[in-house]
Amino acid sequence: MSSQAHALIIEDNVYNAEVLASLLAAEGVNSTIVLDVSTLENEISHLPHINIIFLDLEMPEANGYEVFQYLTSELKTNTIPIVAYTVHISEINVAKKLGFHSFLGKPLNSNHFANQLQRILSNQPVWEVG
Repeated sequence: MSSQAHALIIEDNVYNAEVLASLLAAEGVNSTIVLDVSTLENEISHLPHINIIFLDLEMPEANGYEVFQYLTSELKTNTIPIVAYTVHISEINVAKKLGFHSFLGKPLNSNHFANQLQRILSNQPVWEVG
């Protein structure tokens, strides 16, 4: 992956966010973690570019689908691939219907992640639960 690529991770669980950030770093992708959705707008405004967004669908202070609607309505983020990233694999059909680019089930499979990431960054949708 290009060292220029940058991921935005929207995830309330610090451990899960750090695991994802480590997997991204191993592929040469920098990341910014947003643990609190109330800081999302500010975080986005300070990032020079974002190539991919990983969005947890279930967070205590925000519904992931509402965050998705916000991201797709914002000029800076409305063309960026947004990946639904959740333990609730039953949400895959809802995510697809609403227009998510891709879906990855938690826990992420580190053996498949590099390939999944490469495909997503190449604008190929990935819909995998494990």
